[in-house]
Amino acid sequence: MSDTPTAPSTLRPIFIIPARGGSKGIPGKNIIDLGGRPLIAYSIDAALDTIMILNGSRDEGDLLGRERIIVSTDSAEIAAKASEEGIDVPFLRPDYLSTDSAGSREVILHAMEYADSQGIEYDCVVLLQPTSPFRTGRHTSEAISLFRPAETDMVVSVCETSSNPYYNCFETDPETGWLHISKGDGLLTRRQDAPPAWEYNGAVYVIDPEAIRSMPLGAFTRRLPYVMSAEDSVDIDTPLDLTVARALLTSRTRDLDPGDNYAGDINPQQR
Repeated sequence: MSDTPTAPSTLRPIFIIPARGGSKGIPGKNIIDLGGRPLIAYSIDAALDTIMILNGSRDEGDLLGRERIIVSTDSAEIAAKASEEGIDVPFLRPDYLSTDSAGSREVILHAMEYADSQGIEYDCVVLLQPTSPFRTGRHTSEAISLFRPAETDMVVSVCETSSNPYYNCFETDPETGWLHISKGDGLLTRRQDAPPAWEYNGAVYVIDPEAIRSMPLGAFTRRLPYVMSAEDSVDIDTPLDLTVARALLTSRTRDLDPGDNYAGDINPQQR
């Protein structure tokens, strides 16, 4: 979405990076090595770069700071890695928010309570999951630019789904056991004739604070999509995902200068 306007300078986001220590699919997933850096570093980069982009159109006395980046973790090791990337982690997530059954909403609300206790004012909450290393500050700032306080429950990043419910996604009839197309009459013979269908890619969520306080994310009705490419949407959940991410990162860095920040938009030395 390169034609998306720059994020409004009046918005004051907080950034929440949820990074639980336990992971069954890939042990230590949130700090596993990717290109010589811990995985969480790429989401920290995205948050820092977004702040730089937003500050580019703000008055000097109204600049946003890195205290707006909140890493929510139950792991001292993850907290230490975040600190090495320049983000202090002043608290560890309580045990009841660190189980497999703990929901995203509860983790977000807990981090918001911390921001409130510190007197940090904000009009949107930006959730950046560590498992999306190819989401950058450009993506995040463009998603923020779509958000309108009091008019939008959430702007959420999406990519085009590989299974289109009008074309090649089927369900089983509970009575007969026969397959039937999920939506439509099933007579489309070309995928390009099917309406586009989107899936959350897990990269960026720009959330209205009052909406998340009053209802779970799934109950939001005023959701706007921010479309990302399939490559930038790579989400690391399994060992195969990690292999794909490493191969993609290697491919992207082959032609870059040594000083370039290959997964982000801004050279770390410029921060």
